[in-house]
Amino acid sequence: MNLKSTLRPLAGDGQRLFVETYGCQMNAGDSEIVVSIMQQEGYRYTESIDEADIILINTCSIRDNAEQRIWGRLSEMRRLRKQRPALIVGIIGCMAERLKAQLIEKDCGVDIVAGPDAYRDLPNLVRRAQGGDKGVNVELSKEETYAEIAPVRLDKSGVSAFIAIMRGCNNYCSYCVVPYTRGIERSRDPQTIVAEARILFENGYREVTLLGQNVNSYKFGEVGFPDLMAMVAEISPEFRVRFATSHPKDISDRLLEVMARYDNICKSIHLPAQSGSNEMLKKMNRKYTREWYLERIAAIRRYMPDCSITTDLIAGFCGETEEDHRQTLSLMREVGYASAFMFKYSERPGTFSARHFEDDITEQEKTRRLNEIIALQNELSLQHNRQEIGKVREVLIEGESKRSAEQLCGRTTQNKMVVFDRGEEGAGEYVKVLITDCSSATLFGKIQK
Repeated sequence: MNLKSTLRPLAGDGQRLFVETYGCQMNAGDSEIVVSIMQQEGYRYTESIDEADIILINTCSIRDNAEQRIWGRLSEMRRLRKQRPALIVGIIGCMAERLKAQLIEKDCGVDIVAGPDAYRDLPNLVRRAQGGDKGVNVELSKEETYAEIAPVRLDKSGVSAFIAIMRGCNNYCSYCVVPYTRGIERSRDPQTIVAEARILFENGYREVTLLGQNVNSYKFGEVGFPDLMAMVAEISPEFRVRFATSHPKDISDRLLEVMARYDNICKSIHLPAQSGSNEMLKKMNRKYTREWYLERIAAIRRYMPDCSITTDLIAGFCGETEEDHRQTLSLMREVGYASAFMFKYSERPGTFSARHFEDDITEQEKTRRLNEIIALQNELSLQHNRQEIGKVREVLIEGESKRSAEQLCGRTTQNKMVVFDRGEEGAGEYVKVLITDCSSATLFGKIQK
């Protein structure tokens, strides 16, 4: 038998694929899965949009401004299609799941619409689009985790990588669209996660971030998230382990014990509060109170006094009073966050809050409250960083500083960026750095021999 005749022809046949990613770290990880799937079918990844035969835009729906950016980008795609009529343009990810009808029906030049659970079908959807039809698949899955697919690492630094350990969310916070665009929670087999992490370490990576919409609800058989963290940490003491993002209701003492036990589990926790007001937390369906949240902060500091804590905050949620806003500011002061992601409330169609609450805070008032939150956080971040001056921190070098080729940059275990003068060391190496100065966002130092 002629072996060549038995081989399945690859759909890609060398066509060039460009993937543009918006939104969260989960989306970045998904883009690496998409490239892997497409390369297995013979498509070639390109970093140049001008070379591409297929452009896939991996989208975010968490806020309205994220979607508006994509609509603007599609206008630019129409210009490219006039220059290259055979160009295939696809919208994938959360926006594809949420706005399938609009993307198909509007004259926006989209050939492919694929939700987060439909990436295995992308080669077929491309073929369909190239045949003149729309390639559409937004079916959500209760099982899909892409566990056996080896992602193509798009970050060329070769130092840090992401591993998605679970998909979906069961929390149904009233403002959040994620459960509707990514489906219910399902966790990967821990052995596939550990194997993927071990390959990263063997290939020279020195840091991994375990990802999920709510990582600390990870559960596969008898293996919970603290067990998984320990399994990955034990690959090597030279392999740092991070995770994102935690839900306050699920962060357990058992997890904190594991984090404190392993030096290579980074002492940094992102713990979204969203509000400091119990009334707002209840309306948001966050499933914890301010008091519970502060008790978890106290527990973190009992186990790891040096742990950096960061958060997410929403300004101007439905019915938020000035007193509710003041409670958020007071929570910020009480916790003393190292940094925060801060946003105005953005109503998302189909969510509980959009169906049941009035978005009754004016844009002007939302902006005022957000600006107060940002100003306070800048003060807190600067205070936090000033406390680092005079300390010697172990830094994992990520590469050159953006401002100067004469300087390197990297992160401490607390996830703080440090900039320092170049020595003999390079990306992927650990160095001891004396912190000598800071801004609200960055530490500055010098290597200690």
